[in-house]
Amino acid sequence: MDALNIVTLFLFYVVVYNIALLYGTVGEIITEKSGSLNLGVEGIMAIGAMGGYLIGCRADSLLVGILAAFICGGLCGLLFAFLTISLQANQNVTGLTLTTFGLGLYFFIGKGLGNKWPALRDSLSLSKQVEEIEIPLLSEIPVLGKALFSHNLLVYLGIVIAIVAYFYLNKTAPGLKLKAIGENPAASDAVGININLYKYIHIIIGAGIMGIGGYQMGINLGGSFEGSNCWINGYGWIAIALVIFANWNPAKALLGTFVFGFFNTLKVYGAALALAFPKALGWLADIPAQLFQALPFIITAIVLVLNSIRKNKNNGQPAAIGIGYYREER
Repeated sequence: MDALNIVTLFLFYVVVYNIALLYGTVGEIITEKSGSLNLGVEGIMAIGAMGGYLIGCRADSLLVGILAAFICGGLCGLLFAFLTISLQANQNVTGLTLTTFGLGLYFFIGKGLGNKWPALRDSLSLSKQVEEIEIPLLSEIPVLGKALFSHNLLVYLGIVIAIVAYFYLNKTAPGLKLKAIGENPAASDAVGININLYKYIHIIIGAGIMGIGGYQMGINLGGSFEGSNCWINGYGWIAIALVIFANWNPAKALLGTFVFGFFNTLKVYGAALALAFPKALGWLADIPAQLFQALPFIITAIVLVLNSIRKNKNNGQPAAIGIGYYREER
């Protein structure tokens, strides 16, 4: 394999294996813009992955799988909204509980099915529907064509959702009302905005998008249940940090996904790049694989630390995030 092909494959897998981060990040941005902090992204993605994959394989349909993943994730969002809005439970504790519940349910169902676990290759229509779709002309561009314009439907859908979310939050009346709720729910309530309804709807939608991200990871990993490692593998936590990295902006989340994805993919293609470019990148071969594996989480920690000490007037963080709103105290 020549050097050019190695670079092409590296960039290709930066997109493929990390687009799930975009789903998780955009879903969390929508949730946080309502003023709610949902730390259950990891568990929600796991439940969406499990539900989407099992139902999608049973129906032998990618569309059904996507819808199932969205519904499974949305139901988790509904539970989170009910507990934190209607019952006024602590958001941090509720989110962490969702993560524990989601991962537990993932392993419980997976191990319970055992030999009955469906194989992706046995779902003939689904297997064809997750094949790469080449965009005419663009996919023929050297290096970048294969890397950016030759992916399956779930990759393109994630990018479309991020772009739509950006325009929704910044260019539409409901989106602007949602941002107002996240900044000052009392003032929003005073002008007649139904706070609880907006929160419920957007928390459910955000969680549904996270669920699709989990499904995308399951498909990319071939749908095989190992029994020891979850498909999500910490991506939910990285997605939460990516929200900060993207400054609560779905469009910037696209860039953040590729930055994190770049380092995450190095653990697989670092050695190949070192062989292809021994003079410039030969040093990559001397770095332990464990460091590459830890890099995304190290970067996550750095992002969180920098965010805690920086003072940025253009910070997109909602002022009322994580703070419960009680109308009686307005």
